[in-house]
Amino acid sequence: MGYQSESGPWRNFYLTGARELREGVTELPVPNTASPDTIRAMPIDMFFDFLGVRLNGDRAAGKTIEISMELTDMNEKYVVSVENSAIHYSKDKSAPSADVTIVTTREALNDVMLGTSTMEKQVVEGKAKLTGDPKKLSDFVGLLDNFQFWFNIVTA
Repeated sequence: MGYQSESGPWRNFYLTGARELREGVTELPVPNTASPDTIRAMPIDMFFDFLGVRLNGDRAAGKTIEISMELTDMNEKYVVSVENSAIHYSKDKSAPSADVTIVTTREALNDVMLGTSTMEKQVVEGKAKLTGDPKKLSDFVGLLDNFQFWFNIVTA
C-alpha cells in the first residue's frame, strides 16, 4: 500500500507503519524543547494552555481544584481551576475561596517549569508564598501527564 500510494504523506505513513511493525520504534536522542529561552518567551496564557494539554482527563474526572496565582513581578493575577476533566483559567481575578494561593514571580515559576527547582524549594527560599492546602497543589500536579517523545504509531 505504501509503494502504491499516490499521496506523499500517506505513502510515508504506510511505510513508517510497516517499518515499525518489523523493527519497532527507533529511539533517538530526544531534543530539549523546553529550553530556558523558550520558557522565558512563552506567555503565561500559553503555559496554562500547555497544562491543559498535559491534564489526564481520566484521573481528573470528578475532581475540582481551584488555585489562585499572583505573579508579583508582572502585577498579574490568575485563577486556575480543574473542573469537568479540563483546566480553566481566568486573568485579573482572585479567588478568596481557592484551595491554594500561590504568590511568586515569573522567574521563580520559570524555574519550576524548567524542572530546575520545585515549588516547595521556592517556598523554603522565600521566592514563593503558599497559603491554603498544599496537598491540593500536589493533587493538581499529580493530574498532569509527562509524554514520551518517541511513541508507536501503528501499535499504540
